[in-house]
Amino acid sequence: MWKRKIMKRKAIALLKQNYWRMISVCFLIAILTASYAVSTTFLNLQIPSSPEPAEAVFTLTVPNSDAVIGAVRNFAEKTPLPALFNGIVEDVIAVLIDLFSSTISVFFTLLRTINTAFTDGFGLSVFFAAVSVLLAFLYQIFVSNILIIGERRFFLENRSYRQTPVSKIFFLYKLRSERHPAWVMLCRSFFQFLWNLTVIGGIAKHYEYILIPYILAENPKVSRKDAFTLSRQLMRRNKWKFFLLDLSFLGWHFLSLCTLGLLSYVFVHPYVAACRAEIYATLRRNYVLSRSPGYESLNDSYLEHVPSEDELLISKALYDDSQGPYTKISYFDPEQYPVFLFSVQPPLRAVKNPVNPARRYDGLSYLFLFAAFSIFGWLLETLLQLITTGIWTAEPVLSGPWLPLYGAYGVLSLLLVRRFYRKPVTTFVLNLLLYSALEYLSSAVIELLTGIRVHDYSDFFLNLNGRIYLGGSVSFAIIGCAFLYYLAPRWTDRYMKLGHSRRIIVCAVLYALFAADVIYSFRLIFL
Repeated sequence: MWKRKIMKRKAIALLKQNYWRMISVCFLIAILTASYAVSTTFLNLQIPSSPEPAEAVFTLTVPNSDAVIGAVRNFAEKTPLPALFNGIVEDVIAVLIDLFSSTISVFFTLLRTINTAFTDGFGLSVFFAAVSVLLAFLYQIFVSNILIIGERRFFLENRSYRQTPVSKIFFLYKLRSERHPAWVMLCRSFFQFLWNLTVIGGIAKHYEYILIPYILAENPKVSRKDAFTLSRQLMRRNKWKFFLLDLSFLGWHFLSLCTLGLLSYVFVHPYVAACRAEIYATLRRNYVLSRSPGYESLNDSYLEHVPSEDELLISKALYDDSQGPYTKISYFDPEQYPVFLFSVQPPLRAVKNPVNPARRYDGLSYLFLFAAFSIFGWLLETLLQLITTGIWTAEPVLSGPWLPLYGAYGVLSLLLVRRFYRKPVTTFVLNLLLYSALEYLSSAVIELLTGIRVHDYSDFFLNLNGRIYLGGSVSFAIIGCAFLYYLAPRWTDRYMKLGHSRRIIVCAVLYALFAADVIYSFRLIFL
């Protein structure tokens, strides 16, 4: 049995002890997945400043409310219903939809595809819109759901291991074990959707399935049938208590709405996540101790029992490499989970040398990384544009697959910010400031030289002269941290294996193509 007050006291104690790691995990999950839609409101809220929406040459977001209202108008074109969507009523509906929905969503992407078919007919635009639905679906299955399981894993370990790294949210990717959990989560979503059609059944099944991500976080190899059965058994006679627990958080969620989601980042989501992890730990402990059917699948005893240094030394001595490659995580540190004793080990091909963000880069490496990150940026923004809007839009300045802003941002981050890599929060803030300055200056210079305004963020809350806005800067600060901590070291390691002469050839080819594209694109603009 468990009591709400006890669970909440434990969650508050955890927040006091490991506050920055917990809010960092919830912050990343809110940005990278479809979870916690309300918490991103103050970052991505759009408030039209004029009857005509601001026209952006290259934009990454379209409000979900546009898709819903457009779909209703398309289906009810000759009825009085569209008259309801005018003035204040339309604004209120739009705000509510955008508050409680995420940018990357299969449902809203599908609505945009349907709207495109109604307005443009079945042509190339509908094809790209259909591709965007597929991409959104794949992102939901293989990114969002996997990171949600990783978040659950972080909070389960964080109960006993205070130095649990934020990177734990990626643990399934490190294990190369994401396919089976993705399948189980897909089944969960599908069954939940079917039960939602009955309304009451949907609420009951929501709580019956609520522990499946925790079970997968503890044992990624558990079968689909066992995952559903264990969640059902653990929640037996606990669904009502869990429902009351959620009701007790309504006041915090209301305050979060009043702060446009800011309070969710700094308190509500870490608090709720820690509380739910405590509940799962209590329920699984009682289930295992009672030797209930299927308890063997809940096989991670180190979530409860923190091994001593002597136990770890003995375990290392007895470690059998044939069961999985030893990953060299700090097993002597009692504040971190001993990953080499986890029930699932990565395949040998997945074990790589640790990434060293403090490594040195020579001149050729900087040149290569500028070009590589420019291409990466073009691919990333094009895919995001396709997923969020269903439109394939070319970058308005250069004709080829380059976004030099990314390259400059990555190189400057390595030169100016890398020295602070031991302080992730400081690194994040400096990357945010660096990108904001670069995007603002580049936008102003391009508009001055060509008359083209690359981006227009005038409708976004917390924007600066329509050239930058907080949500975009936050997203790119995360991308910059990923580049500094992981992408740049990994790409450079592979680049260095080419040998000096081949590295020179690669750089010469890349920059010849880049120079040709710059000359061709600017001739089109000025002539």
